[in-house]
Amino acid sequence: MFGSIAGRYDLMNHLLSLNIDRLWRRFTTRTVPPQPGVPVLDCCTGTADLALAYDRAGRGASPIVGTDFCHEMLAVGVKKVHKAGAGKRVSLIEGDTQRLPVPSDTFGVVTVAFGLRNVANTVLGIDEMIRAARPGGKVAILEFSRPRGRILGPIWTGFFKRVLPRVGQALAPNEHGAYDYLPNSVMQFPDGQAMLDLMSSRGLVDVRQHALTFGIASLYVGTKRDLTGADDGR
Repeated sequence: MFGSIAGRYDLMNHLLSLNIDRLWRRFTTRTVPPQPGVPVLDCCTGTADLALAYDRAGRGASPIVGTDFCHEMLAVGVKKVHKAGAGKRVSLIEGDTQRLPVPSDTFGVVTVAFGLRNVANTVLGIDEMIRAARPGGKVAILEFSRPRGRILGPIWTGFFKRVLPRVGQALAPNEHGAYDYLPNSVMQFPDGQAMLDLMSSRGLVDVRQHALTFGIASLYVGTKRDLTGADDGR
């Protein structure tokens, strides 16, 4: 499904979000910034938008690794990485988030943007992200969420479930129902307190949610416990 829309994936993301998705990624890099010399891992990196955003945020001082199991999406990402002149700093690897091809306890920041709900086993995906993070490192999950307001909530739901799939299919025709899958997967995915509780249950501490654009998206951040005693145990 993702391979069939890889060529227009970035265009559709920016168009359907009115370019707000760029602001969400920028917010992520500022809220969970890279540390000079400490590697960053971006899971389900797709076309490498967040990986490149972290490269820019770190001014090239932090090595970035992006992983994804969709070859076609990574092929687009590789072109973007080279166009940005970041080929020596940003590495893209084909791999499943349920079994990340990276060492344990290594990355200062482990991120995923709009990709965790596409992982077959959400818990296993989170566990792998935690495994890859170094003790005291951050796990950041940027994902769509559901506005709860009495006015905005129904408007958003109507647009997301009825309008967006038709616009997506018209602009990026595909045989796999990619833009029906999007709202269906979002509506079934845990958000808000449910996501915070899930992250805590997997061992992350100091978990927090940052609601973005009236709750249309959320950034969830947790810290990998440092068993050496460097964290405060929250």
